[in-house]
Amino acid sequence: MSPAPAPQGVQVLTLDDALALADVRNETVLIAEAGVRRARGVEAQVHSQRLPQLTGAASYDRTLKSEFEGIFDADSIGGGEDGGDNAFADLPFGQPNAYRLGLSFSQLIYAGGRERALERQARFGRESASLSVGQTKAQLAFDVAQAFYDAALADRIFGIADETLAQATRTLEQTRTKREAGLVSEFEQLRAQVDRDTLQAPRVRAGNNRDVAYFRLKQLVDLPLGEHIQLAAQLDDPRLAPAARFATRLAEAEATPTPRLRTAVTQADLGVQVSEEGVTIADAQRKPAIALQSAYGVVNYPSTFPGVEDWRQNWTVGIGLQLPILTGGRIKAEQNIARADLDGAKARLQLVKELSDLDDASARASLNAAHAQWETTAGTIQQAGRAYEIAELRFREGLSTQLELSDARLLLASAQVTRARAARDLQLTRVRFALLPELPLGTAGIAAGGEAVVQAADSNGTASAGAPQAPAAGATATPAATGAQGARQ
Repeated sequence: MSPAPAPQGVQVLTLDDALALADVRNETVLIAEAGVRRARGVEAQVHSQRLPQLTGAASYDRTLKSEFEGIFDADSIGGGEDGGDNAFADLPFGQPNAYRLGLSFSQLIYAGGRERALERQARFGRESASLSVGQTKAQLAFDVAQAFYDAALADRIFGIADETLAQATRTLEQTRTKREAGLVSEFEQLRAQVDRDTLQAPRVRAGNNRDVAYFRLKQLVDLPLGEHIQLAAQLDDPRLAPAARFATRLAEAEATPTPRLRTAVTQADLGVQVSEEGVTIADAQRKPAIALQSAYGVVNYPSTFPGVEDWRQNWTVGIGLQLPILTGGRIKAEQNIARADLDGAKARLQLVKELSDLDDASARASLNAAHAQWETTAGTIQQAGRAYEIAELRFREGLSTQLELSDARLLLASAQVTRARAARDLQLTRVRFALLPELPLGTAGIAAGGEAVVQAADSNGTASAGAPQAPAAGATATPAATGAQGARQ
């Protein structure tokens, strides 16, 4: 069944269009991608610790008062006025000006394996962050698909409510005609009037729920809330093909009988490896750290500005060693913490594997159930539609009562809502099953997309047809009874 052409100025939005818009503009994806860039920065930062370190320094000191002032004057050392040159004039003690330039070099030689363990930890963190981007995009795609099909279902439910109101209006007009002809009583006309008026408020609620569902979808795809859109989602299509974007992945997943590898399992495995490196880092603290060190500097003590030939040099080369002797039990405590983290990470990995297998089996069962439910509704809606046609004809010919027509209308509306909701659930279950490897654990449940027919009993105990309703997008609706209860009490 081809969709009706969109009115002038209305944008037709397919599921692929919505997913493309959300993937480009969504803030959660940008945050996850920023996390990858940060992880790469941490990896480069840790790797730099193993490379040579060279630092330059320059300084100028102006001495205002010094304890060495006058000590090395010619008079104070016995030279008097004719004592000749002061041999101590170039010493650094008490000089008013001091210029210093220097270079410091260090190269880590051995740290007990700590630096390599830190590098591996950083690499695992970067890989986990990259996987998180895929998870975020998969969750976003699922959220957009849910909002898309929720809006489509709300749209369909509003259409059913509008159609049900139109049916009740036709019944009222027929009853008025019969009343004018003296064929029915005033009570029958009042009953038809109340039946029609009762359906107006639920129709308004269905329209409001549709608007809210559309707002939720526009927010996810970053469209202005005032943008006029029309969804290209035919929930009443008898073929109900999977969304084109997920069709290939869905077929491959259905053909694979074994559980697929989940991103959550891979991340949990990376968490175990990070904890193992944490144990290595904690153990490395008991081992010595050895580094090659060198320092080169020049200094000048001029009376005003330094000359080219007045610089004095300092240059040292050495090897430094650090070894903890007494730490008050800190290293032992950190080793215990690291091993506890490793045990917890291993247990978490096993739990995630079990939940992943359970999630996969649950998703397969849900897909089969959704498909079976959708198929069973096909015959029901055909029968309900035929029953209403017969009931309307019988009422028009005066062969049945208004109660019989109301019951048939209720059955038809209930079947239409059930069919639309089954189509929405099937499409959304397909999307989830296709995205399952990248989705976080615990997204097995799919919120109900709409409520069934609301029924109101009149004072005589006769059920009258109410308008279908859909909850706000993202909320889990409480399903009402889908069967008609039109029998007299």
